[in-house]
Amino acid sequence: MTKLNRSDIELLAPAGDWDCLRAAVANGADAVFFGVEKFNARARANNFHTDELPDIMSFLHLYGVKGFLTFNILVFEEELREARELIEACINAGVDAVIVQDLGLVRMIREISPDFPIHGSTQMTITSPEAVEFTKPFDIERVVLGRENNLKQIKQIGVQAKLPMEVFVHGALCVSYSGQCLTSEMWGGRSANRGECAQACRLPYDLMVDGVQKPMGDIAYLLSPKDLAALELVPELIEAGVTSFKIEGRLKSPEYVANVVSKYRRAIDRYFGQGDAKPTKEELRELEQSFSRGFTYGFLKGTNNKQLVEGTYPKSRGVYLGRVKQILRDGVVCELEAPVKRGDGICFDAGDPTKKEEGGRVYDIRRKGAKLEGEAAGGLIEIVPGRNDVDLGRLHVGDRIWKTNDPHLDKRLRQSFETDKPYRTFPVSVRVSGSLGQPLASRWTDELTGFAVLVESELPLVQAEKRPMDEALFAEQFGRLGGTIFELNRLDVQLDGPLIVPMRELNGMRRRAVELLEAQRQRPRAYVKRSIDVYADTPQLTAAQPAVASAGAPRLTALCRTLEQVHAALEADADMVYADFEFIKQFPAAVEAAKQAGKRIALATPRIHMPGETGYFKNITNLQPDAVLVRNTGAVYYYMKQRQEHPQDRHPELIGDFSLNVANHKTAALFLDAGLQQVTPSYDLNIQQMVDLLSKTDTSKLEVVIHQHMPMFHTEHCVYCTFLSEGTDYTNCGRPCEEHRVSLQDRVGMSHPVRVDEGCRNTVYNAIDQSGAEYVSHFIDLGVGSFRVEFLEESADKVHEVISLYRRALRGEISGTQVWKKLKATNQLGVTRGQLVK
Repeated sequence: MTKLNRSDIELLAPAGDWDCLRAAVANGADAVFFGVEKFNARARANNFHTDELPDIMSFLHLYGVKGFLTFNILVFEEELREARELIEACINAGVDAVIVQDLGLVRMIREISPDFPIHGSTQMTITSPEAVEFTKPFDIERVVLGRENNLKQIKQIGVQAKLPMEVFVHGALCVSYSGQCLTSEMWGGRSANRGECAQACRLPYDLMVDGVQKPMGDIAYLLSPKDLAALELVPELIEAGVTSFKIEGRLKSPEYVANVVSKYRRAIDRYFGQGDAKPTKEELRELEQSFSRGFTYGFLKGTNNKQLVEGTYPKSRGVYLGRVKQILRDGVVCELEAPVKRGDGICFDAGDPTKKEEGGRVYDIRRKGAKLEGEAAGGLIEIVPGRNDVDLGRLHVGDRIWKTNDPHLDKRLRQSFETDKPYRTFPVSVRVSGSLGQPLASRWTDELTGFAVLVESELPLVQAEKRPMDEALFAEQFGRLGGTIFELNRLDVQLDGPLIVPMRELNGMRRRAVELLEAQRQRPRAYVKRSIDVYADTPQLTAAQPAVASAGAPRLTALCRTLEQVHAALEADADMVYADFEFIKQFPAAVEAAKQAGKRIALATPRIHMPGETGYFKNITNLQPDAVLVRNTGAVYYYMKQRQEHPQDRHPELIGDFSLNVANHKTAALFLDAGLQQVTPSYDLNIQQMVDLLSKTDTSKLEVVIHQHMPMFHTEHCVYCTFLSEGTDYTNCGRPCEEHRVSLQDRVGMSHPVRVDEGCRNTVYNAIDQSGAEYVSHFIDLGVGSFRVEFLEESADKVHEVISLYRRALRGEISGTQVWKKLKATNQLGVTRGQLVK
């Protein structure tokens, strides 16, 4: 792999508003990512307005900083025109790239412009070289890897796929794979794939093991990871081939942006200046102060479930000061582990963040009763909070004390961007020439961009009577660039004799040159832009010519998660069975059972594909199923390539699952063109959005899931390993998942099953079945010919009952409402309509 230079590395900062934008630029960001009022994964951020795009790009480009617009959500069918308008606004404003999740949007951008840069968002769930290869036909110039990739995998992806890689290095961690979390969608109609995450991972849960609650002490936040901080790993990240260091935080303050950006700027520059220079303790402490739930390397050093989730608190704590040793009349005694001073914010943590915590400002600090001036950095210290801030009667010896705020640090950070001075300056070189009777000519070159402008004096040069203009004079006059973004670096004076023009001419030339050079920097990048009709590629259906329903009753397929369910589904006469087992060693028995019954069977790939895991796909192919349920773009690429390389072989039918996030007709078309025979619409669609998609797509190529337990979180973090084992990962955990069944009980008493896949990833399923029975007849009218029911823990009898009910509904023997009522009556927890009615 080619060794990276300083110029190859980009420090990418978040910005939720103008102050954050300024903070990023002032503290050394090479690029900034931001969202506008629509179509971005931080709907709760202040965000910018589309009308501001030209001003944003002008400001950033003035300082040589790139601007990337986040368009990292799924786009619904009826939003495509609005999405096109935003892309056109980005092209007009010269945005440097859009960060995209939806592959249908990628397809549309390429219809509009062949050269407008696209970055693949982490929401695309790109975690393997094969997934990167899948993006290449669409000229995606960079991918943001999943946060679950470790350094070794990152290097492997870079070497194999040869595409620039962007990696998150700092900020909040999602416990679920990005683009694969349906929790807030399921529980509150607020989709993480739509920028509306309700952070269900930060809530407390009880751990249920084989149906019995496990006592966990003060550990309640079983899915709340610590925050990512890879400052100490900057050298290793550069050596692994990471070219863009991405900081999370579009909901954070400008002080946070200033703090984090400045620390990583220093670390990157230190690496190229001094080699392997580590950050100081003070730098790490200041990072914690701005925002921290406790720091972790995430998955960069490999999976360590114990270090990823501590489980005692879900929110930012700041810097750990120590524990309460003694409670005094007006304060507490603490053995300090970090500095503290008057005015700092503190919080007392008794180990139960669900209850009100005491906190306030530090009024005084003492040592053995004697007041201390300045900052106390260690030893036994008496901390006196503000008189009305803290109820000392609610504190206990042993409570942890956190420093939640440092006003001095905040002030220093604000000063970095609240200034009238330019945030950065850039070298210019000036060449001056002229002869008697001609204007004085000056050529100004912006050394960073190579832009050059020619500025001449209005008056001609005349013979100097006393003091002709010389290099020193030009250096003084043209060097007066204070207050601008330029500084004079080189000067070349070529005058033909002792000549002079009035001083005001030189001042005017200097001002004009600065204006022209700034205008050159601020000019928008130019891209090709075509006018398109976003629905020109949809099947043309008229009101008098509705979609034709398939002959006979539609097909009913059943996804099973146990061998017992497979046998039951075959007996119940499902048209096809999907086997989706925790352990693929059971796959051969399922294939054999289907063969004996004369039924078709599909085997499901894992939802996530990591480097070196194509063996899963090969094993599936070797079992010769009739079809494969494809769940990630790495698998799509693998099977596409197999078909291209071995056209003479028998290849299984490929069916794309919900996890490919098909939310509009363009995404469906992209996967069908790639070689899939059928696709499953995203679980993010409500009934209207589903109808919109079905009306714009060839419905014979869609399979709609009408019954399931919604797969909510899909995580690399293993609950079994973390809380039922002394181990840290699959190599030493003892496989408690083979002996026990775990579920997470929420605040209303619902227990959500946690299942493990072949790669030791966890899926948390919703406790209650979801049914779309009431919409079946409507879907049939729209031409849907294939429906799927999915099982989780159901018995053979339940499988029979559910398949029988839906089979009768598809034949028109009973209504969807009757199916719904029957399920509600026979299911212990009832049944939900889920996201369809949001």
